[in-house]
Amino acid sequence: MNKTANLYARIEPDVKEQAENVLETLGISVSSAINMFYKQIILQQGIPFDVKLPKAPENSAKWSKERLDAELEKGYNDMLKGRTRPAAMVLSDVKKKYKELSECKKA
Repeated sequence: MNKTANLYARIEPDVKEQAENVLETLGISVSSAINMFYKQIILQQGIPFDVKLPKAPENSAKWSKERLDAELEKGYNDMLKGRTRPAAMVLSDVKKKYKELSECKKA
C-alpha cells in the first residue's frame, strides 16, 4: 500500500502564488498544508471554516439621526487622532473587494 497519494487540482495562478508565499513564510510546504486541510475536514466532518456569502453593507440612508451623528462623531475623532487613509487608497481597496465579490458570484 502506498504511503502517499497524488492530488491534482486546478487553481488560479495568482491564488496559488499568494498562498504559496504565505506558506513559505510560515515554513509549511504545500503538501503539508493540503494534508492539514484534509485532516481538518475529517475531524470537522466538513469544511473547517464557514462557507457563506458576505453580509451586504448597511444602508446608511436608513439610519436614525442619532446613529448618523454617532458615526460622524467617530469619524471626526479618528481624524483628530490621525487615524486616516488617503482617499485613493480607500477607493483602491473598495474596487479590489468589489472585483473579488463579482468574481465569486460568477464562479
